[in-house]
Amino acid sequence: MAVVLYPGSFDPVHNGHLEIVETAARLFDEVVVAAMRNPQKGEPLFSLAEREEMITEVFSHLDNVRVTMFSSLVVDLAKDVDADFIVKGLRAVSDFESELQMAQMNHAISGVDTLFIPSASEHSFLASRLIREIARFGGDITSMVPPVVSERMKGRWGDRA
Repeated sequence: MAVVLYPGSFDPVHNGHLEIVETAARLFDEVVVAAMRNPQKGEPLFSLAEREEMITEVFSHLDNVRVTMFSSLVVDLAKDVDADFIVKGLRAVSDFESELQMAQMNHAISGVDTLFIPSASEHSFLASRLIREIARFGGDITSMVPPVVSERMKGRWGDRA
């Protein structure tokens, strides 16, 4: 049974994330989606508990996906969940450069390999930080995020999201 770990901050989870998880769920026996607090990304919009609720709902249609939260090294979590691989989505060449370095470091310290799944062109521009900015200033994000996320963001910013 092949288990893959898909780590990220998911603040918020968007349709690009959904695409990567649905692809991984078709390819592997189990996908573990793991949200973390990334101190390099500043203050999060949603708490880990809120993200866990949204992620769980977004992926509820996939029987082979489970959700967890973490605050350790990704490779330690990969070991804890018995992941055979780490999965990362790629939107552009710039993603590859940083993700490749991280993948090589993870392999060097743990032996865990990282597999890259490219996003479709209709999702290649999506980034959580951009979605947060658009919503904060009243832009329409409904085509970029699952409905549960759109509703949560409206709850955060009213009709501006």
